[in-house]
Amino acid sequence: MSRHLLTEYRTKALDSETWPGFARLVEANNGVWGGCWCMWYHGKGACLDDTPAGKRKAKECRVREGRAHASLVFQGPDCVGWCQFGSPDELPRIHNQRAYLAAGLTLPDWRITCFFAGKGHRGTGVASTALEGAIGQIRTLGGGRIEGYPEDIEGRKASPAFLFNGALSTFERAGFERSRKIGKHKWVVTLTV
Repeated sequence: MSRHLLTEYRTKALDSETWPGFARLVEANNGVWGGCWCMWYHGKGACLDDTPAGKRKAKECRVREGRAHASLVFQGPDCVGWCQFGSPDELPRIHNQRAYLAAGLTLPDWRITCFFAGKGHRGTGVASTALEGAIGQIRTLGGGRIEGYPEDIEGRKASPAFLFNGALSTFERAGFERSRKIGKHKWVVTLTV
């Protein structure tokens, strides 16, 4: 269990058992960014029906088949946020992909692609807790090299609602190291567990 500010959080893996809590949080937040359901990172063709309802169905199918991973953050019985992770095969898309691929480096074992904290929980440690949970789950799943693609927000105003790839400082506090820049404020960071 993590304690951030005055809030106690615990993490659980996204699976068939935790799906209802995840779905309630997504639905309470307009499907997240207008119906995304965190499907974009799964790649083109991962969802044949591009409507919010179609994305929900595709995400639930992937979860039930064990093809979608996330560290869900709970406060009491309620899911209040998450951190999505998976292998590059599971999550082939990332932002700034052209700059990322230009380096020609070997793909990581795991990617951390997005974070979300529900309304009223932003800025309370949900992202840090979710990241800690994801690292723990990855370790349990065999470990390896993990990459994240966060924004450097130092000296800039940035709304937590739009930091869907996470903040660089959150990753660095968790032990990730900067690898290379792939955008004006976007970094590739790595950690091996």
